[in-house]
Amino acid sequence: MQILAELASMPDDIAGLMAQVPAEKLAWAPPTWEGIPGERFTALGQACHLRDIERDGYHVRFGRTLREERPDLASIDSYELAATRNYEADDVAAALSAFRKARRETVAMLQTARSDDWNRRATFAEYGEITLSGLAHILRSHDLQHLACLHWLLAKMN
Repeated sequence: MQILAELASMPDDIAGLMAQVPAEKLAWAPPTWEGIPGERFTALGQACHLRDIERDGYHVRFGRTLREERPDLASIDSYELAATRNYEADDVAAALSAFRKARRETVAMLQTARSDDWNRRATFAEYGEITLSGLAHILRSHDLQHLACLHWLLAKMN
């Protein structure tokens, strides 16, 4: 499936962009977040967010959608999670490595889905009723949003 290949490519995509961020700018915040195409996280915060949302958000959402009948999937307050886990004191290499591992687990979970599983339904916060396939596309959209945020940060750094 094309969506699985796209999801599998994200760890390399994010690592490639993060490699362009100077070490001294990993926790840099712009004077204003106006115009950022997504969540207001530093480059380091972006990496930590991807790691945590993968494990705490999408692993749970995909697992419940595969196991339960029409589960109600919760949204996660990303800013509260960032504050609680102190993203700005984290290690970028460790965050990226943990994200890579978590994404491999996500893709492996989805690879086990039977063709009729892709039509299983859940309700997901502001998205409403959605299929497993739709949830995979929302995750990819989330990926692209965070890649765009890193591009935005890189533009602001220069």
